Amino acid sequence: MLDLKFIRENAGAVKHATLVKGVNLDLDELLRVDRELVELKQRVEALQTERNANAKQVPKATPQDRPLLIQRGKDLAEEIKALEPSLRAHEDHLRQLLLRVPNIPHPSVPVGKDDSENVELRREGQIPEFTFPPLDHVEILERQGWADPERVARVSGSRSYLLKGDAVLLEMAVLMFAMDFLQGRGLTPLSTTSLVRPDTLVGSGHFPGGEDMVYKIEGDELMLAGTAEVPVNSLYAGEQLALDQLPMTYAALSAAFRSEAGSAGRDVRGLIRVHEFRKVEQYVMTRADEAEGLRWFGVLLENAEAMLRALELPYRVVQNCTGDMGAGKVLMYDIETWVPSEGLYRETHSCSYLGDWQARRTGLRYRDEHGKLVYAHTLNNTGIATPRILVPLLENHQLSDGTVRVPEALRPYLGGRERLGVPVREEATA
Repeated sequence: MLDLKFIRENAGAVKHATLVKGVNLDLDELLRVDRELVELKQRVEALQTERNANAKQVPKATPQDRPLLIQRGKDLAEEIKALEPSLRAHEDHLRQLLLRVPNIPHPSVPVGKDDSENVELRREGQIPEFTFPPLDHVEILERQGWADPERVARVSGSRSYLLKGDAVLLEMAVLMFAMDFLQGRGLTPLSTTSLVRPDTLVGSGHFPGGEDMVYKIEGDELMLAGTAEVPVNSLYAGEQLALDQLPMTYAALSAAFRSEAGSAGRDVRGLIRVHEFRKVEQYVMTRADEAEGLRWFGVLLENAEAMLRALELPYRVVQNCTGDMGAGKVLMYDIETWVPSEGLYRETHSCSYLGDWQARRTGLRYRDEHGKLVYAHTLNNTGIATPRILVPLLENHQLSDGTVRVPEALRPYLGGRERLGVPVREEATA
């Protein structure tokens, strides 16, 4: 959500953002509803002023004039009452339109229609060269007996997953590593629910527009969030914070649920795109200063990159174009990690700066140095998401005998083990 005064004064920039982000919004309609609402409020205020003035005259009026003044007061009250439905309808309509207004992208953001027009910024790490035919992650899991896709599909349907044995320990190790790592960089660990009320999804910007991606709990006003960003973003909704409370920085662990509506046939093999997963989310609330927001954007991005370097995984950083960054984002980078079996990089992290777009939706404000109430700025970035990160982790670190090498950063969480699994084929010689 943007400030209405800003929208009025910068209609051209907002229209451009709507166009390049592919947002379904008629800004002219919004401005028309806004004008009509202003006129209605002015009419109601004028009538109320006249009614108040009329009421003051009644006690002083002559017996002859008093009945006329009393009747006029009743007429004014009825006229005001008659305008109230239209007033409420215009307010509700304007609110719904404002919720669809996109944020203005940073000047550095490339214009593009979808992820095919994202811009690669750089590549990091060494892509492995295998001296043996490498397996994909599904084959590794199957040969080691670390998964049971058929049985879990009977229980939970397609796009569910079940890990066994060392794969479970590896998943837990990755999550604990991420929490320890981010705490070491100053973020406060947080374990949060995935159950949220619909208004939290409005506050984060997932509604309106993303309703078909969210699981709803029938018979209850609760839904399942697809990221800890959703509940954390509303923890301080409607509150007024002190300046010295900012920044608030969290490493938030939660289960996550996504229906993946509209993605049939895409990335369905193995662990790449499942309905339920675990995620450590980096989340920051900071001062309403773009320079400070961009500084935190760099910090969160570096945190994610440092974790991938510690996991010894090759990756690339791409800048998302306007059509692939979401309505609320000012700036967004994805990190894509190398998947050997596919010979490509797959998105494992997203880093986003949203300015005050979310805070305006949740009513999150603080008092600045001058005591003025202003809306905070928010950012989020993936810390680690499992099981997706297991795909490049298993594939990049597989060994010729079918076991998997454990990166040094994870060994303390796995009892010092350097390999997982048992040999399933003869180890190749160099």
